Amino acid sequence: MTKQSREELATRLGFLLLSAGCAIGLGNVWRFPYIAGLYGGAYFLATYFFFLLAVGLPIIIMEFAIGRASRKNMGNALHMLEPIGTKWHKSGCFALIGSTILMMFYVPVSSWLIAYCYHTATGALNLPPQEVGTFFGTMLAEPIPMISWSLLVIAIGVGVCSLGVQKGVEKIVKILMLGLLVLLIVLAGNSLSLSGAGEGIRFYLAPSWERVMSAGFFNMVNDAMNQAFFTLSVGIGAMLIFGSYLNKNKALTGEAVYIVGLDTFVAIMAGFIIFPACFTYGVQPNAGPGLIFITLPNVFNEMPAGNFWGTLFFIFMAAASLTTVIAVFENIISYYMDVHEWSRRKATVVTGVSITVLMLPCIFGFNIWSHIAPLGEGSNILDLEDFIISNNMLPIGSFLILLFCTSRYGWGYDKFLEEANIGEGMKFPRCLRFYLSYILPAIMFFVFIQGYARFF
Repeated sequence: MTKQSREELATRLGFLLLSAGCAIGLGNVWRFPYIAGLYGGAYFLATYFFFLLAVGLPIIIMEFAIGRASRKNMGNALHMLEPIGTKWHKSGCFALIGSTILMMFYVPVSSWLIAYCYHTATGALNLPPQEVGTFFGTMLAEPIPMISWSLLVIAIGVGVCSLGVQKGVEKIVKILMLGLLVLLIVLAGNSLSLSGAGEGIRFYLAPSWERVMSAGFFNMVNDAMNQAFFTLSVGIGAMLIFGSYLNKNKALTGEAVYIVGLDTFVAIMAGFIIFPACFTYGVQPNAGPGLIFITLPNVFNEMPAGNFWGTLFFIFMAAASLTTVIAVFENIISYYMDVHEWSRRKATVVTGVSITVLMLPCIFGFNIWSHIAPLGEGSNILDLEDFIISNNMLPIGSFLILLFCTSRYGWGYDKFLEEANIGEGMKFPRCLRFYLSYILPAIMFFVFIQGYARFF
């Protein structure tokens, strides 16, 4: 595909919602609330906000700049912008490998949410508390239904991407995102009206050093940084591809701030939905992933019109996950189109078939391969895939992008700055060069090492 024939997003709103849709996903709703509760409320939130602004924001701006300057996927963008004779382009495979591994477990988990939309709406989850957990375990233990629900997720993702950037990806994600935001406000309003809202918000926002020490300070720091990477989807070119569809009317810093702000808003509001409901009905709010699939269904069962509110919640969750699925599928498809010069149709078919096969280990990890514990007792294949992405691919990919945009042996800071500041709006400050060149790499390396230190 030539530069002249490169597709573009139709509107600025489409770009902002599409990029935010890629960022907003399970990391905001499934992951964020329970690790916030685990790590002492406000202490974790403060650490998370620091990494979001100090680490995540510069990287997302860099991805946008590389994409817009090259008009290519990460697979070809680095090759196009790198100095002659350098090998930066070899790291372009992060776009394909990272996005593929992410979808290997993200698609099955998204299928759980769609399945729960159906089961909640039909009343199948109107069970005694002890049987709700059994229901979830039984669902995961049946591979054929799980494969069927996952195939539905894949069909939606590749179906939308097959329509193209404007008519498919941008149009559908805009609808999903606007609907998601409406549902978010409705659900948060309902939770904040409950009797336990005050206690729940205090648990969520009030600092608890005891919980920090119990879970481990450096574990908190590492998880806060990984959450910032995970929620923004930086490091594997998922944001870079949307930069390649962007015109040069607006400077990139302001656009990135809007996206980070929207992503943060959704994450915070998710806590306002979950914690008041948990404290109102006397259930543990820090129950890990089971919070969504075991704890909250019990909450909805106790709530007046619980099936209605539960169905709305899982529709909201499904919409959040599907926006990310569509965005990451587009990253994979664009890689094949740019690097291998495939048609969109061929790239879409190959993506759909490959993810169908590669998602199976995650699904089987809960049933026929449940005896496999790759990260120690109690772990499963999903945990391994999540660890590879969150603790390795995303931070390493982000580190490489940072070096590419700051090193004189890469694209270089001046060229990055020039591209980032083209157009109207907030400019990226030149004075951050020292921080980005020396301090930020040190922070990223230290916290990366801490991610492995917990195993020793």
